Amino acid sequence: MQPDQSQRDTVYRYDLISCHDCGVLHRRRLLAPRDKARCVRCRSVLYRGVDPDLNRIAAITMGALIVFLIAQLSPIVRLEMNGNTSTSTLPHAVAIMWGQGMRAVSVCVALFTIVFPAIELVSVLYVVLGLRSGRQPPGMHWLLRGVRKAREWGMTEVLMIGILIGLIKMTSMSKVIIQPGLLAFGALTLMMAVEASLDPRLLWNAADRLGAGAMLAPAERAALETRAPMVACHDCGLVLAAYANRHGQRCARCGCKLHRRKPDSIMRTWAYLIAAAILYIPANLLPVLNTDSLYGNKDDTIISGVVYFWDTGAPELAVIIFVASIVVPMLKLAALSLLTWTAQRRSHWRPMQRTVLYRMVEFIGRWSMLDIFVITVSVALVRFDAMAMMTPRPGALAFCAVVVLTMFAALEFDPRLIWDPVKDKNGVRHV
Repeated sequence: MQPDQSQRDTVYRYDLISCHDCGVLHRRRLLAPRDKARCVRCRSVLYRGVDPDLNRIAAITMGALIVFLIAQLSPIVRLEMNGNTSTSTLPHAVAIMWGQGMRAVSVCVALFTIVFPAIELVSVLYVVLGLRSGRQPPGMHWLLRGVRKAREWGMTEVLMIGILIGLIKMTSMSKVIIQPGLLAFGALTLMMAVEASLDPRLLWNAADRLGAGAMLAPAERAALETRAPMVACHDCGLVLAAYANRHGQRCARCGCKLHRRKPDSIMRTWAYLIAAAILYIPANLLPVLNTDSLYGNKDDTIISGVVYFWDTGAPELAVIIFVASIVVPMLKLAALSLLTWTAQRRSHWRPMQRTVLYRMVEFIGRWSMLDIFVITVSVALVRFDAMAMMTPRPGALAFCAVVVLTMFAALEFDPRLIWDPVKDKNGVRHV
């Protein structure tokens, strides 16, 4: 059945979509399930052809929240060595890192693996349950903005791989017995992946349909017709008419402060990159972990950990740690430096390839925390008094700082700066 003319002319305010990577303005179209709408210029995915099923989202999120609590409160594994046992939960591991003097590292681990995933799950569940009841829940906009931020920093899947690598390393010195916490973390990783496939903007759109503000406002309709300047909200995605004489314009839907491009994006990105590059040297030269056992006392750097797995017949793990802890941070520094330098020069050189490079940097950034999670698990579990003890060393702090700074640099960089100098021959509208 074809829509009539009035249906085709009806434009809702969430039908206007600005590409996150290049700023081209699009109008939403209906898609078949599992289809993707891509930007006409940079080929970024704009949205998928699935409307949110609130019942399904509520069920998955509630299940993930229950599994999350089990994972946090249950011991991960139990180690046995010469009649002695050692076990730990994730919060206990964070507390041990704090007690060992690595307070900044312990705070980062707690935020990335406990606080941010909890914020995401609780906020989504609260909003979805409110929308299911036919109303917009109080504080929804603040919570959904928090969900977007929490997803940028939540690292449940990286933690799971780190736990597995740490346990494989411990099998050489003790007997490893799996506990409920490890199984819960495995299930949580899968459930968080499903829950993360939900775009929070779909919940904003669902809330629009419940109220009277779903239709495109006259100001935006006039801006479309006259090709006047428009600006997109970076949080909820709403596209609005830009007011040249109004400073501090805010989004009409979520209240976020609007700006055409991220303020001081180039300067902030350079600052984070320079700081990360300085710390990258001690992060690789200083020891990150000390092992005191019956076999002696030994300090391990990141590269010595790679050599250990290679020499003990686990080349796959050696490659994973080498790539995640050494290659990825170095490539992130080089890639972000290239992107920032070319954007600062307003270069026309290969904008499509540079955009793809930025997407790769965004995707792989969190995996550099893998070694920090391995250290956290090892320090918490290998505590057998005089027989074996592991303690963190200053290199862990430097490496954690490198990871956080490079992630901040990637978030501060505005990929739309890549495309701003490029003249589009197709006459598409930019925001």
